[in-house]
Amino acid sequence: MRDVLTVRNLTKTYPAFKLDGVSFTVAAGSITGFIGRNGAGKTTTLKSLLNLVHPDSGEVCFFGLPWAGNEETIKPRIGFASGGTDWYPRKTVGQLARQTAVFYPAWDEEAYRKYLTLFALDEGKKVRELSEGMRVKFSLLLALSHHAEFLLLDEPTSGLDPVSRDELLTVFRGLADEGVAILFSTHITSDLDKCADAITYIKNGRIVASEQKAAFIDAYGGGTLEEIMLHIEKEASL
Repeated sequence: MRDVLTVRNLTKTYPAFKLDGVSFTVAAGSITGFIGRNGAGKTTTLKSLLNLVHPDSGEVCFFGLPWAGNEETIKPRIGFASGGTDWYPRKTVGQLARQTAVFYPAWDEEAYRKYLTLFALDEGKKVRELSEGMRVKFSLLLALSHHAEFLLLDEPTSGLDPVSRDELLTVFRGLADEGVAILFSTHITSDLDKCADAITYIKNGRIVASEQKAAFIDAYGGGTLEEIMLHIEKEASL
């Protein structure tokens, strides 16, 4: 199985925090859960992948291509969805979708209509009229409508009720089965218990483990990801 994302020795130093030599991969057709407590470095890592934060050193490659110098080639092939994305509040769902479609040669109107119906989104509603959960679904709608080969999902199920979360997990699992690579950062580890293939765990700016979920769970004697996370965070040193 080929790696769609390769991160090597990513480093970023702030006055009170350091992202320290972060390295991991995400394979095609797999869902990798990216977990760790608040402040561990998840957001800094994710922003570094998209060059929203400029790392001090390290390398990020998508589809075997270094991000540096290949952004125009890579960006149309990836999708991003976050629970905290800001949109123009007075624009409607339909208006923003049409504006977004211009930037993606692979935009698929049929796929857009499919996910619009699946997520029960109203094209005529303004973003400011959407609940937090519906805004997450809107982010996913845009990401899924241009056949992204890699999805970076930052807290995609935040604000959703349990039924909606399960529906999204089914969508993610189906996309992975079709070969899409997914990096799924979340604090709702029960979602990853249900759908993840691999786990990358970050603590204090360093990667503690990055391996298949079954091997990760076995290494800590079994249990849920939440139980293992509590165990790791209570350890004095690793």
